[in-house]
Amino acid sequence: MEIRTIIDTYPQLFHMAEAGSWNSISEHGLLSTSALLDLFEVQEPQRSEILQQRRPASVRLKHKRYGEAVVRDQIPLSEKRLTDCLTDMTFTQWLEVLNSRVFFWLTEEHLETLLGARAYRDLPHDVFVIDTERLLDRHADAVTLSPINSGATMYKPPARGSETFLPISEYAFEERKKARGKANAIVELAVDHGVLDIRDVANRVERRQVGVKSKLLWKRES
Repeated sequence: MEIRTIIDTYPQLFHMAEAGSWNSISEHGLLSTSALLDLFEVQEPQRSEILQQRRPASVRLKHKRYGEAVVRDQIPLSEKRLTDCLTDMTFTQWLEVLNSRVFFWLTEEHLETLLGARAYRDLPHDVFVIDTERLLDRHADAVTLSPINSGATMYKPPARGSETFLPISEYAFEERKKARGKANAIVELAVDHGVLDIRDVANRVERRQVGVKSKLLWKRES
């Protein structure tokens, strides 16, 4: 797959974060869970509990210098169902894959599905709308693509493993587009470690909640 194809097909990307997280993210970047724990100097045993176990609820971190941050829950993930559908990895190894990346939806429809999920529909969220071209200009080498929602196993979860996340050049976009349509040809775009220059690649940040008018929190001027 060519980078230009992603840009032309999906000009914007979407990320959902905890409401109130924009101030911290704007300063430190949009970080993966493991990178956030590094920044906040989280020690054992809490570090392993966050990285190697399913999170049934969000975890709030505090740091004397960096303030507060929230590690999102993994409610859509079932340990048993995930273990059953893994092809060549352990449950813990898959969690390490998830916790080492920052994830973006490629369509607003997928974002709205998550916003409307039972666990999240009654809560506000900070939604990041990303300029795909700007992000890929800076981070293409750290990007991998997935054809599935890698952190969900609620309904007939598809198989997943070491070949789920592929570099852009190895992703069979046209084949998946013919089979599943443009909206589902790529389900997730992930960036290793994080996006430190989030203010340079985001178009805007909004406060969103199902049934509530969106509120603009920030917009890039140029």
